[in-house]
Amino acid sequence: MARFLEHSPSIKEFYVSEKLDGIRAIWTGTSLVTRQGNTISAPDWFIAALPKDIMLEGELWAGRGQFQQVTRTVLDKYPNSNQWLNIKFMLFDMPNVQGPFSHRLSLLKEHAKTLNQPFIEVATQRELGSITELERWHKNVIALGGEGLMLHNKNNFYTAGKSPALMKFKHHNDNEAIVIGYEPGNGKYKGMMGAIWVITSDNIKFKIGTGFSDDDRQNPPPLGSFIQYRHNGFTNSGIPRFARYVRLRPSPDS
Repeated sequence: MARFLEHSPSIKEFYVSEKLDGIRAIWTGTSLVTRQGNTISAPDWFIAALPKDIMLEGELWAGRGQFQQVTRTVLDKYPNSNQWLNIKFMLFDMPNVQGPFSHRLSLLKEHAKTLNQPFIEVATQRELGSITELERWHKNVIALGGEGLMLHNKNNFYTAGKSPALMKFKHHNDNEAIVIGYEPGNGKYKGMMGAIWVITSDNIKFKIGTGFSDDDRQNPPPLGSFIQYRHNGFTNSGIPRFARYVRLRPSPDS
């Protein structure tokens, strides 16, 4: 099971949020700084609203398509209080709190509620049930002028900078692979195929367990057959992320 989660993680392992086009900021408990540690000159009333001795991480944001406005406002050495009225601190993590992201998110919501400030919010984190839901939300966000989506593993401990447990959801890729094995289904799929093992032309082996209809599970693609699958990028090990079955292919060139 651990191997399966590493190679083909389920969307249910992640919280999903919109990727905000603002400026990353960290409240150290005493000062507001950029990710590189440079001081952000915010108005006194903005700083006074933040909690003492509690670290918060988030995005200084003014809405979709307003990145230039955020940059002009936030990076100004002499803060314009009126312009800062358009800025929100969208929180998404607590760097100095131990434990998985699910725990940090719960604490973050409690702190935001206690602060009770209209310009301090916790970025909405959704729990989705399928890749289809993820793709539908991604499509809507892009249509509305957004940047995309971010997926954060619920069990991830805080890591500064890039992490395989925090990733941007991008448009999907389509590829082909050869079926080399099966795994039996469980629950409602008991007695049917639960997943297929495949190998790519690059000799990468992994498992695909989603995208199948009930008929596909009762009559799985034959061993040695070519299938088309869809995925969203790769893990650090080169395994396709969120791989799901699309269709059977008569040959790799069809």
